[in-house]
Amino acid sequence: MKDLKFEQKRSMSRVEAAAQLEAVAAALRRGGEAELEFGPGTLELRVPEEVRAEFEVEVGDGEIELEIELKWSTGAAERAA
Repeated sequence: MKDLKFEQKRSMSRVEAAAQLEAVAAALRRGGEAELEFGPGTLELRVPEEVRAEFEVEVGDGEIELEIELKWSTGAAERAA
């Protein structure tokens, strides 16, 4: 079971998508506590020095799908082990 799951799907302009990715990139660059605005709310995360990244591109049915997945430990799982 997940401790928390937030998912948002919506159409946006290329410029809006770039701005959202830039905000994520800035949070990663700074590290520590990060605040990301998603629609009407704000998501606060603690970003560590090391993250795992997965990049996936799928082409088919007249669409291109680009997935960028970032993962890192919250530390709670390590403390429980």
